[in-house]
Amino acid sequence: MGTADQSSVVITKGTCYAIFAYDIGSSINLDEADRRITAGTERGRLRHKARAPQYFEYRPAPLRLMQEGGTLTVANYSSSPTFEVMVYDFGAVTITYRFALDGPFDNLLELSEALYEHEQLLTESRARVEQLIQTIHPAVERPRIATEVEDYLIFEINACTSQDIPLWVSREAELARILRGERTPLSDQEIHDAVSCRISFGTDDAALIDWHSAVLFGRDMDDVRAVLEFANVELMEMRMLDEQLDQSLDQGYEALSRKPRLLSLPGSYDKDTTLIAQLQVDGALLFERVTNTLKLLGDQYLARVYRLASQRFHLEDWDASILRKLETLESIYGKMSDRAGTRRMELLEWIIIVLITVSIAVSFVPIGKP
Repeated sequence: MGTADQSSVVITKGTCYAIFAYDIGSSINLDEADRRITAGTERGRLRHKARAPQYFEYRPAPLRLMQEGGTLTVANYSSSPTFEVMVYDFGAVTITYRFALDGPFDNLLELSEALYEHEQLLTESRARVEQLIQTIHPAVERPRIATEVEDYLIFEINACTSQDIPLWVSREAELARILRGERTPLSDQEIHDAVSCRISFGTDDAALIDWHSAVLFGRDMDDVRAVLEFANVELMEMRMLDEQLDQSLDQGYEALSRKPRLLSLPGSYDKDTTLIAQLQVDGALLFERVTNTLKLLGDQYLARVYRLASQRFHLEDWDASILRKLETLESIYGKMSDRAGTRRMELLEWIIIVLITVSIAVSFVPIGKP
């Protein structure tokens, strides 16, 4: 490598990906959606570093759409006139905008700060999702756009002016501020935390992963970016499912604490019990769909990338919270089933008592006059 002033690094090739993940329904029939979209589509596939077994894939593969749109300008960077849409079978959609990064490395901080919860991009991406739903509406089960959106930035630097020391070593302080979208100088502890999730496959590439954004150095980083995009989608779905389960638990507690009527007919508890069972099944099915969509068994490097992203996004904590709430729903369902069974037994006992009483009373009633 040649020598260059570390303070005047220029990116000669790079892209910033602004990703917005939405939940639009319980599930999506991808084949039906594919038929209803007139634009060219292709099923998403991951490319692998080195050799990887063929079974390391999306299951099922999401729809990938490239659509034309207007150019947006953010912090003197212009977006590409095309944007990418990914449609997942578990009801998620991502809208991705691309910004060319040719220019001084020092300008990335301004772009990162400007893209943090950027109102125009949030409005634009939601409008794109609404247009998509109008097109594929029959393919979506329980269609609705959730209020929450999970946005994420990926700065991919493919080439820059040559350096004796890699940027991820010489520019940790600047990279930490880019990762956090923070203009204020950070403390040593904050810098260390921001850049602590770093992974490299070769000597000339690296991926720094944080909760707000990631910075990728190297060529052919599409596979790493795809894993990060999916981890962001998974985070969004885990948040949505956790919120849905909170609402389900509230409904379950309300049904469980409802005082029984003095004269309740058989089956009067079946409606509440069926509701709790439906909430439990819906939550469990969505959890299984999300966690089993991407199989990370064949490529150890990408599996480690996913583990780092999971660590930074606290996906294991979300999983544990969801599983705990599903178990609580199961407990509520069991208690309600037991209560319904108890009421049926009590009713049966009263019927038996009444029948015995009637039979005894009948035996004392004269059948006819002598």
